[in-house]
Amino acid sequence: MSDGTKQATRVSRPERAASDAGRSRLGDSTRPIARERRILTQRRSTVLMALVALGIAGALAVALFGIPVRTLFDQDARIEQRSEQVAELESVVADLRSEVDRLRTTDGIREAAREELGYVEAGEIRETVLDYPDLPTDLPDGWPYSVISGIADLRRSGSVPTAP
Repeated sequence: MSDGTKQATRVSRPERAASDAGRSRLGDSTRPIARERRILTQRRSTVLMALVALGIAGALAVALFGIPVRTLFDQDARIEQRSEQVAELESVVADLRSEVDRLRTTDGIREAAREELGYVEAGEIRETVLDYPDLPTDLPDGWPYSVISGIADLRRSGSVPTAP
């Protein structure tokens, strides 16, 4: 080879049988594999592997499609709930703004001073009248509770007995 000439080597190919004439070499992959050369020798193992593969494929499908779709629907529900809350808060803000506008007038200031601070104008007298407190109705029987129960019944009925 040192003289600069190229020599070609030839790899011998296996001879084709007469029955293989016109067939592709890929045809070998469609032939059945001998039982002793198979990776999985039992049908049960093949079914088990298929079930495991289906389980993995199902888990991937749920992870890629099921969870995001559920999250999307949950977000829609939360958005609707938040929209309702925003609408309620906007109505409260509108009420407060109208109250502030009312209190910025002289009549509003006078009214707020009367209610909050007890303001009384010259010549007015302020009187505070409280309602009667609610009386308990579950008193025990016997004296002095029977007298108190009678008074409570009179107050609830609103009628006052006349003296003879």
